[in-house]
Amino acid sequence: MKLINLKNEDIALFKKYMQESFQYGYELVYGSDKSQVLPEKDIDKSLNNPKCHSYEMIDDNNEILGGVIVEINEDNINHLDFLFVRVGIQSKGIGQVIWKEIENMYPSTKIWKTCTPYFDKRNIHFYVNKLKFKIVEYYNEKHPDSNMKEDIYEEDDGMFEFEKEMHK
Repeated sequence: MKLINLKNEDIALFKKYMQESFQYGYELVYGSDKSQVLPEKDIDKSLNNPKCHSYEMIDDNNEILGGVIVEINEDNINHLDFLFVRVGIQSKGIGQVIWKEIENMYPSTKIWKTCTPYFDKRNIHFYVNKLKFKIVEYYNEKHPDSNMKEDIYEEDDGMFEFEKEMHK
């Protein structure tokens, strides 16, 4: 396995696998749903952000196992926009390997930030117990995130914000 820059020819498949992964997490909790949990426009927003860097984890046959998009800022307070592992090969440590590679690639990072929906226990477990992030905020209708549109809470009832302080 190796983490490489996302190749242009892999973008469509990368997005498809990411959407499937997020859909799978949602449907584990709520059951089958025809609506798209992670719209392509949300992925494109990160992919087109000049501060963002996109990587795909590939195996020896150049098959995509997962991927990650991170936003790198001048103040070294960086953001994990998306991290996913393909459906069917999750819970095998691939996500942890992806994250370890990211930490190694950006050693100047002071703090990593990310968020996940309140219902996604798999993600919460992954970030808190496996990657050692800490929950720092719970956004919901009574405590909205000023950076998000307010109607988001009608759809999913809230998001946890996580931070991981890096020690030099």
